[in-house]
Amino acid sequence: MQDIFKGRWNELKGKVRQRWGELTDDEIAQTQGNLDQLVGRIQQKYGGTKEEIRRQLESMTR
Repeated sequence: MQDIFKGRWNELKGKVRQRWGELTDDEIAQTQGNLDQLVGRIQQKYGGTKEEIRRQLESMTR
């Protein structure tokens, strides 16, 4: 998943921003396509489990 995520990072940034609108562009950019860091930031702002967030991110890569 991490490789797919990094490979499609530019495409996914917009989708992440739409889905989790409270994340700033800077916060998203700071993760630099690192899945674990992004999951952590989403979890801080929105709560939820890592598994739930990962599932949502995975669905965006399809």
